Amino acid sequence: MLKTIREDVKTIFEKDPAARNIIEVLLCYPGLHAIICHRVAHWLYRHNRFTTARIISHISRHFTGIEIHPGAKIGKKFFIDHGMGVVIGETTEIGDDCLMYKGVLLGGTTLNKGKRHPTIGNNVVLGSNAQVLGAIKIGDNARVGAGSVVLKDVPGGATVVGVPGRISKAEFSQEDIQKLEHGKLPDPIADGFSFVLKKIDKLEQEIKGLEAKQGIKNRPDEDLDRKKKEIEKEFEK
Repeated sequence: MLKTIREDVKTIFEKDPAARNIIEVLLCYPGLHAIICHRVAHWLYRHNRFTTARIISHISRHFTGIEIHPGAKIGKKFFIDHGMGVVIGETTEIGDDCLMYKGVLLGGTTLNKGKRHPTIGNNVVLGSNAQVLGAIKIGDNARVGAGSVVLKDVPGGATVVGVPGRISKAEFSQEDIQKLEHGKLPDPIADGFSFVLKKIDKLEQEIKGLEAKQGIKNRPDEDLDRKKKEIEKEFEK
């Protein structure tokens, strides 16, 4: 357990440019405090000390603002940046080298006992206020955009954005994930609108060609053209 905690501390220096020294990290990082408490609580939970484990979890939640059920399985080098409002459910499983921002919810969608929370792979980034619900799987090297609501499996290397979450299968390396350039995340909804607008342009040109052959003259609808240009500008990349 101590080796794992040392790795957690080292991970903060790797993933947070604001980390300056070991004293600051040990005293001022609630994400680290929460994960240390969780590792103790999880050990007790696995040894059937359920009430003691829940008490430790509850105290940790009070001081850090991060709620991790002691039954959750969390891998090595896990970092919760800022962390306020994070909730991780009982049957959640999180792999190694994962990064999570504030307000993330890994929740269940059923009252049945058994597996009901997400399984997160290795090298996954979960953006601020993302909600991952149900016994679904997030593959290795995936990224979940801030504010997304994920309700179905996400393949490895993919990015999911939006409400509900829509999947882009563009793959990312570990280096890409570490850059955390959320402004460059793909937008499947905007891609869909762009496709439709291009299709409309093509159809309009074909209709104009047919009208010209038939000698038909129509006055352009200036209001409609202006609105179309506004929409194109809104969804252009």
